[in-house]
Amino acid sequence: MSTEPSTISVWDALESNPQQAANLRVRAALMRQISTTLSELGLTQAEAAQRCGVSQPRISQLMNGQIASFSLDALVNIAAALGQTVEIR
Repeated sequence: MSTEPSTISVWDALESNPQQAANLRVRAALMRQISTTLSELGLTQAEAAQRCGVSQPRISQLMNGQIASFSLDALVNIAAALGQTVEIR
């Protein structure tokens, strides 16, 4: 048994396609940032939904980490509605 730490990410382990794994990593990071921002703003899910131009159930999905429910485009749009700048490095 190896004692060296693994450098594989959970997304690499779940997705054999490197491009899809990269997409999942970016979406997860963006979802975390949006969730943090919404929590910091103290908005209800209904208020957040109205501000972001989506339904309250969509905000619930986001806050519950349902990554498969969101495209990268949708997350960028939500982040922009909250005044966030999205950069990918």
